[in-house]
Amino acid sequence: MDARPAQKDIFRSRLMLLAAILTFGTVGLFVRGIGLPSGEIALFRAVIALVVLTLIMALTGRFALLWRQRARLWPYLLSGAVMAFNWILLFESYRYTSIALATLAYYTAPTLMILAGVLLLKEKLTAWQLLCFLASTLGLVLMLGATGGQPGDWKGVLLGLASAVLYAAVITINRAAGGMDGIVRTYVQFLAAIAVMLPFTALRGGFHLHLLDTNGWVYLLILGLVHTGVCYGLYFMAIAHLRGQQVAIMSYLDPLVAVLLSVWLLGEEVSALQLLGGGLMLLAALLNELLPGSWRSGRKPAGEKSGAAD
Repeated sequence: MDARPAQKDIFRSRLMLLAAILTFGTVGLFVRGIGLPSGEIALFRAVIALVVLTLIMALTGRFALLWRQRARLWPYLLSGAVMAFNWILLFESYRYTSIALATLAYYTAPTLMILAGVLLLKEKLTAWQLLCFLASTLGLVLMLGATGGQPGDWKGVLLGLASAVLYAAVITINRAAGGMDGIVRTYVQFLAAIAVMLPFTALRGGFHLHLLDTNGWVYLLILGLVHTGVCYGLYFMAIAHLRGQQVAIMSYLDPLVAVLLSVWLLGEEVSALQLLGGGLMLLAALLNELLPGSWRSGRKPAGEKSGAAD
């Protein structure tokens, strides 16, 4: 048989991945339009997405796979609990600074994973990884230094950075746990995230869905159904047919879209120095992902990304 069916699968997977990543880049715009506390947005996003994933699980027969792998679920339950606060901090960062700066700060996560691998998984730090880490740190310093001392920007960027730390923790837990079907893993993580966020939201002031206007409801449904449920499904189905480098390159369209839309649609101001710092962070993270030598210490390709993307 010829290779045309495989090439067709690859082309379709690229389109699916591109659609998911471009949609991920608009998350901040929709979060801004939902008049709820960050914890509630994260909770209801997960609840709505879980409905979609339940349908996907049922239609693809994955509940049987979930049952067979039940003894291996506890690390993913833990990572799901961490993911809940990862989302909350990221959504909160959008409220204090521009979507552009919050997103760029969040994308320090790949660099933070280097440290997590060294400190927690006893991986060896290569000279190239060290250079990428230093470049990313310099980019963060430039970005923070260019805020002009505005408290909102500082708080928003630091919240984005804290969210990146938690995202790195999610990835580290998943890597230590070994491989599992992406959709099953995400389903378990969402269950754990909801279990954590329900009491958290109740204790932090209760629920305010009844206060949402029509636009808020529309944005929340889109965030849960499209950005989370549908796009996570597309993402994991796509990366099954693509190389890690392909996924890594395309994944960095996410912050690019977020920055462009925040400036174009919301009129947010981002200084040249902030863009330089953010660009340096993204470049360092991307080069670290793409250099084959960076995987020799046991790192997985970019395709082994967590369901916590953003």
